[in-house]
Amino acid sequence: MFCKLSSALFLVTTMTNERIGDAQFYICSCFMTDNIFLEDYKLHVRFMTEDQFRREYESISKEVDRRLCLAETSLNRAAVIKNTYRPLHPHVYHLQETFLAPEFKHIVKYCQSQNVTLKSLSDLLAKETAPRVYRFPVFNKSFCADLLNELEHFERSAAPKGRPNTMNNYGILLSELGFDQGFVTPLREQYLHPLASVLYPDCGGHCLDSHRAFVVKYDIKEDLDLSYHYDNAEVTLNVSLGRDFTEGNLYFGDMRQVPLNETECSEIKHRAGEGILHRGQHMHGALPISSGQRWNLIIWMRSSQERNKLCPMCNRKPVLVEGEGFADGFTRRSTRLLADFCELT
Repeated sequence: MFCKLSSALFLVTTMTNERIGDAQFYICSCFMTDNIFLEDYKLHVRFMTEDQFRREYESISKEVDRRLCLAETSLNRAAVIKNTYRPLHPHVYHLQETFLAPEFKHIVKYCQSQNVTLKSLSDLLAKETAPRVYRFPVFNKSFCADLLNELEHFERSAAPKGRPNTMNNYGILLSELGFDQGFVTPLREQYLHPLASVLYPDCGGHCLDSHRAFVVKYDIKEDLDLSYHYDNAEVTLNVSLGRDFTEGNLYFGDMRQVPLNETECSEIKHRAGEGILHRGQHMHGALPISSGQRWNLIIWMRSSQERNKLCPMCNRKPVLVEGEGFADGFTRRSTRLLADFCELT
């Protein structure tokens, strides 16, 4: 899945920073050089020297240039969207309990009780063949319909739009559309954090302090599937928002550290309104849809306590580059301060 292009380091420039509450979040410099996805070859590569890189891999060079300007470009798009786009359903931008499935609220409430254990919580969740992958209802059908209508209304508008990531060509960055503060952050803090704390305490689930959220779209005339990959996250939530489609199951292998020749994959059917929760480093993908259209809400949840020690994308000590907003979830705080922060939240 990965290839090394050469042996020298590429120097990156810094970007403007922004404080979120008391925290300052950072990007690891490997974001500019590692895990660059080549759509034509369906693989990730690592960029190491600029001359060789630009001479032999022009398409990768364009991607590196895009990443260098990513924060500024995203901020500019968000400003234009805020000033020009008029929402169809303003209420969907602010999380309300009425949006949530009763089963999900019950699961979260149980997670906050003193009697919760991993075994007892697992009994409330649908059991999947892939290890430590959980499926449960998240949103009700009415909210999913309103959110989809809003997203399609935005897609038809003249407002600028950015790619969710290098693997998905169609979708929407929810931070640019204004969903972070009123919707995604309270969903992470109030509902997903208690759940991940019980299910994934060993990989930062007890201390998720930032995120990156986006929506991806699969269509017969656009993206059909998603290649085998892992996420830049400690914990990932993938919610199917719906529309009519056939096939397109998710599939999971093993953790990224396990060799491919030792991995067996298992499929999971994704139903509208349901979320799939898994560890970000768990290798997975999406099989092609055969008809219709499918929308998925993805939340990459991050723990600075975990990623400050080792970047999950390059497996090295992070070399920090200033970034906008939550950036990639790294901070400069000490482990002791991070532990105190996690205990308070």
